[in-house]
Amino acid sequence: MSPIVTNAPRTDFASVKAAIHRKLIQKLNLDKLTEVNREDVRREVSQILEGIVHGESAPMNLQERERLVQEVLDEVFGLGPLEPLLADPTVSDILVNTYKRVYVERKGMLESTSVQFRDDVHLMSIIDRIVSAIGRRVDESSPMVDARLKDGSRVNAIIPPLSVDGPCLSIRRFGRERLTAEDLIHNRSLTQPMLDLLRGCVKARLNVLISGGTGAGKTTFLNVLSSHISNKERIVTIEDAAELQLNQEHVVRLETRPPNIEGKGQVAQRQLVINCLRMRPDRIIVGEVRGEEALDMLQAMNTGHDGSLTTIHANTPRDALSRLETMVAMANLNIPESAIRRQISSAIDVVVQVSRHSDGTRKIISIAEITGMEGNVITMQDIFVFRKRGIKENGEVLGEFMPTGVRPKFAERLLVSGIHLPTNMFEAQPVR
Repeated sequence: MSPIVTNAPRTDFASVKAAIHRKLIQKLNLDKLTEVNREDVRREVSQILEGIVHGESAPMNLQERERLVQEVLDEVFGLGPLEPLLADPTVSDILVNTYKRVYVERKGMLESTSVQFRDDVHLMSIIDRIVSAIGRRVDESSPMVDARLKDGSRVNAIIPPLSVDGPCLSIRRFGRERLTAEDLIHNRSLTQPMLDLLRGCVKARLNVLISGGTGAGKTTFLNVLSSHISNKERIVTIEDAAELQLNQEHVVRLETRPPNIEGKGQVAQRQLVINCLRMRPDRIIVGEVRGEEALDMLQAMNTGHDGSLTTIHANTPRDALSRLETMVAMANLNIPESAIRRQISSAIDVVVQVSRHSDGTRKIISIAEITGMEGNVITMQDIFVFRKRGIKENGEVLGEFMPTGVRPKFAERLLVSGIHLPTNMFEAQPVR
C-alpha cells in the first residue's frame, strides 16, 4: 500500500490545504471541534474548498479534491500526514526523522516514504496533540516524552535542543488483530514442539524470561505466552507504557508515571512491583525489566509468585543473565555477587531468546534452561536452537529449528502438573 503523496504536480496542495484548514478553524468553534460530527465537518470542508477553487482559480479534478478534503479531515481529527500510515495494517513502525523524512517498517524491513510535514511547527503540533491527549507535555524544559495512541501503539518524541536537526517521532505499532501461536508457527518463528514445550512451561508455572534486541518481537511473544494462563488466575501487569493485550478476564494493568514539570510525582516500576505483591497476584507480568525493580521481581519469583513472565533487552541468554545481575546491583543494597547469581539461578527457569534476522523475519533462536550453579557461575543448557545455514540470493535466511538432544530437568515438573510431552521431541535431529 503506497502512502499518500503530499505534493501533487498540478496544484500546491500544501498551501491550499493550509488555507482550508485556517478558514475551517475560523468558522468552527475550536474548543468544540472534537464534538462536531465528522460528516458535518466534511461538508463544511467541501464548501470551503469549492470557494477556494473558484476564488483562487486553482484547477483540481474530483480525485484531487477528495484527497484534499481527506487530508484536511486528518489534520482536524487525526495525526495529519501520518493517518494513511496508521491505517496501513502492514506498517509496524513509523519513524519521523525531522519533518522532511518519514520511514516505515514493513515485514521487518525499513523503507522510505513520500510523506512529509510542512515544517517543524507542523510536526510539533502533531506531537503536542499526541502527548496532550494523555496529559503530558513536551517542550524545551522536558524535551523527551513517551506516550501511546488510542490503539495502544507506543510513541516516543524527542525535540530540540536534544534532537539537533529538528523534532523526531517514533511510533511502534501494534496490529489490530493479535498474533496467535498458530500465526507464529505459520511465520516460521518457531516449531510446534517448541510451542508445546513453552505452553507447558507457562501452565506448569515456570518463571520465563524473554530476551531479545529492539524490535525482535519480545512483547508479541510475551502476549502469545500469556494467552496460555488460566482464566481462573489473577494477573497483574506492570509496564512503562501499557502495551500488553491480555484476553483473560481477571487482569490488573499498572503503568509507571513520569515526573511532572516540577520533577515530582514519579512512580517507577520498582514501586509498582512492590505494590503489586500486596494485590494478591497469581501471576506477575513485567513488560520489560530495565532497572532496580529486577531485585524485587526476582524476590517475588523466589517467594511463591511462580509462573511470572518478563522481557529484557539482551543479545544472548547469557547476556540476559548478566544484565539482570547489573540491574540488581542498581538497587545499591551491597548484595554479594554470588548471592545475586544464586537468586537469579533459583528464580528464572527458562530463557527464550528472540531475534530479528537480516531478512526481517523474527525467530525464537534459543530455548535455554537454567540448571543451577557451578561454583560462582550460573549453568544453562540449550533445549531447542535455530541453526542458521546461510542466506539465499534474495536475502532470505536459511536454517532449521532443532532440539539439542538434552531433556530438560524441569520435564518432571511438567509431568506432575499433568503436562505430557512426547519423549522423542528432545532427540537431536532437525525439526522442520
